[in-house]
Amino acid sequence: MTSPLVRSRTAALVALCAGSLMIILDGSIVTVALPAIQRDLHFSPANLTWTVNAYMIAFGGLLLLAGRLGDLIGRKRVFVAGLAVFTAASLLCGLATGQATLIAARFAQGVGGALTSAVSLGMIVTLFPEPRERGTAIGAFGFVGAAGASIGQVLGGILTEAINWHWIFFINLPIGVATLVLAVRTLPAERGPGLAAGADALGALLVTGGLMLTVYTIVRTGRHGWASPSTLGLGVVSVTLLAAFVLRQARAATPLLPLRMFRSRNVSGANLIQVLMVSALFGFQILIALYAQNVLGYGALGTGLAMLPAAGAIAAVSLLLSARLIARFGERLVLLTGLASLVAALLLLTRLPARADYVVDLLPTMLLAGGFGLAISAVTGLGMSGARPDDAGVASGLFSTAQQVGGALGVAVLSTLATARTTGLAAHGHDRASALTGGFHLAFGVGAGLLAVAFALALTVLRHPRATTAAPTDGQASDDTPAPGTTDDPFTATPIL
Repeated sequence: MTSPLVRSRTAALVALCAGSLMIILDGSIVTVALPAIQRDLHFSPANLTWTVNAYMIAFGGLLLLAGRLGDLIGRKRVFVAGLAVFTAASLLCGLATGQATLIAARFAQGVGGALTSAVSLGMIVTLFPEPRERGTAIGAFGFVGAAGASIGQVLGGILTEAINWHWIFFINLPIGVATLVLAVRTLPAERGPGLAAGADALGALLVTGGLMLTVYTIVRTGRHGWASPSTLGLGVVSVTLLAAFVLRQARAATPLLPLRMFRSRNVSGANLIQVLMVSALFGFQILIALYAQNVLGYGALGTGLAMLPAAGAIAAVSLLLSARLIARFGERLVLLTGLASLVAALLLLTRLPARADYVVDLLPTMLLAGGFGLAISAVTGLGMSGARPDDAGVASGLFSTAQQVGGALGVAVLSTLATARTTGLAAHGHDRASALTGGFHLAFGVGAGLLAVAFALALTVLRHPRATTAAPTDGQASDDTPAPGTTDDPFTATPIL
């Protein structure tokens, strides 16, 4: 018979996964509905991008700060506040009749999404301290993230075509309210030490400004290019702000982001690997949808259905296999296996013909994408492996920030490469379908290269955690996970360099 504790933790996990699902669904639904939004609100192509960029800037810029706020004032408070803001902003998006209103409401959605997402993993690792249970919970959370995007494309196509684009936002209202009620009832209350224990206002200003400017610089490269003076100038400013933040954290009495986290090979390596992995896969998700629509002639709904096998494969691997394999073989080996599968998937795409047969040319890649279910569960476990109860929120925020920056970079870089290659092929006389396919080949090849680099890092940087029985002495380094009852600092570990 299931104990009340197990039932309460399961209900709490459902609330966390539901909040994540709502946010991820919203992101993919919006991309499907962009043409309808453009027609209805008379957006220019340049201004239309701000319905996505405004969200990304707020979301990516606030994740780290939101995670730290969760540690200080309670992760449940931050999660619930984020759900409330996101749901209210979704209502405003659905009611929007003008461009400015929609863009402002999308920015507010990004704020709510950051508050909700930043603390979710932190609550999971504190709710499920036992490794196998944690692996199962992270697998479920990873599945929600991976499958939500594919489901969102299908749902977005249905709502946009059957009703209108406003309903892609209204659908968030019942989900948000139900999740909010469940979260209030099931998530454990946490007081936190208060803002005085880590209220680094200058650090918060530097990192939020630096991350927002970084995301802004990345997303505008599609219009201005990577080598333009404005892009280079903004890039220098954003790097300067982030460098100043690092210096501030090294000297602050109560840092927003304790730099000792980066002394762990596993934590630092997992975050870097995630940037590479997500860069490749976010780009893959966008580009394969463009290939299906612009080369094969699929509609929005057909594109979403074409990608459902990937969601099914990821679901099966995440929910049924990842936790068992991690418990038996460890995160590192499981991550390597997942990355190898993903490299193979993208390499297959470099051979796509302009007139592809779905079963022969696309379905094998969709099934190999199930490797993401292994990779994301393993890299998440490694990225959160050193999280202490008082740092779980900022560790979660850091991990989510790496994911968001990686996604923005991947879409920007791979899309730019694909566009440049397509333009060059068209100028040499290739027809539209062949030129587009050639551009996608280059982007998929670069994505496979990014995953190969991630594989090499996982092979050379990551270490198998080892249980320890005593805290390390001064100057001693360890990547170990502390044994129960010890006082080890899990972030005290061998530096990468």
